[in-house]
Amino acid sequence: MTMQSSPYISFPGNASEAFPYYRDLFGGRLDLMTYDAMPSMEGFPFTPPPGSVAHATLEAPGITLTGGDNMGEDLPQLASEVYSFLLAFDSTEDAHTFIAKVADGGGEIAMPFEPAPWGDHYGQVRDRFGIRWDVMVDGSTG
Repeated sequence: MTMQSSPYISFPGNASEAFPYYRDLFGGRLDLMTYDAMPSMEGFPFTPPPGSVAHATLEAPGITLTGGDNMGEDLPQLASEVYSFLLAFDSTEDAHTFIAKVADGGGEIAMPFEPAPWGDHYGQVRDRFGIRWDVMVDGSTG
């Protein structure tokens, strides 16, 4: 069986801001389609706000993110302690650079990046959209 995994994030109306941010953060190629660009909305069970993202895919080295804008009222916030995305870096320098870039871009450090009891380096940073990124470097390579 062949399989690939890609997180799909349903943004609360700000996917058009989030995906360019993630492209700047990770690099790669971004494909973004708004509902406005779709040939026909006939038969859709909702009327999306102008500029809403129907689907976006960011393909960058080591990560693929997909998502779009969620529709409806009282949409859940993205910030949560029940999920995160784990990023494994080759060096502590690369990990520190990533964490600083997220924090400097309006995010916050949720757990300092430092040696962990199990031997790796580990920390957490939450970006300005509420997504928590767990950052690690294997202790044998760090």
